[in-house]
Amino acid sequence: MTDPNQPIDPEVSADTAQPAGEEQVVDAEVVSDEQSETTPAGDEGAALRSDEGASKGGDTPVVEEVAADAEAHPDTARADQLHDDYLRLQAEYVNYKRRVDRDLPVHKTRAAHEVLETLLPVLDEIHLAEQHGDLPEGTPFRAIADKLEQSLGKHGLERVGVKGEPFDPNVHEALMHAPWDAEDAELPSDATATTVVTVLQPGYRAGERVLRAARVAVADPQ
Repeated sequence: MTDPNQPIDPEVSADTAQPAGEEQVVDAEVVSDEQSETTPAGDEGAALRSDEGASKGGDTPVVEEVAADAEAHPDTARADQLHDDYLRLQAEYVNYKRRVDRDLPVHKTRAAHEVLETLLPVLDEIHLAEQHGDLPEGTPFRAIADKLEQSLGKHGLERVGVKGEPFDPNVHEALMHAPWDAEDAELPSDATATTVVTVLQPGYRAGERVLRAARVAVADPQ
């Protein structure tokens, strides 16, 4: 046991105090090493937590990216274009079908009128034969002429232009104009307007359409 009254040697006190200081330094180094070891672990945990957060919160961008890639795919764009073309063609076909169904009766009537117009010269010859007495009743040619006129009548063909009827510029074409002769017994006495006095060439009408106007001679009342 050391005497408290004995003087302390400075060297001994320094040597004696040095181990305590080394222990403190060692302890500090150990603490610093522990801190250095725990710090990377904390960083690594933070990195893991950030990765987990990114993985959890990063699902939506990945899905959007895939959807954007799918929309931008050439095959998808081509399919959309073909679908639009198909809808456009379908609409055009429907409109075309409606126009055809609407105009079909008009085209049929027009075609029938064209056929009738080509037969007008034949009908003129038959009419001239009737006027000259070349078609007596009971002859085969008379029967053929009657059947022809009946068949054409089923398509709405009728003859226009009769002597004594009032002049109508819609169905008559006046080639001659003469003053009224009251002494002519063939003229109607009660006529008050321009009247047909001679039919030079009969006209024909099919329905509301005049295929050819009747060529006539007319006269005015006094």
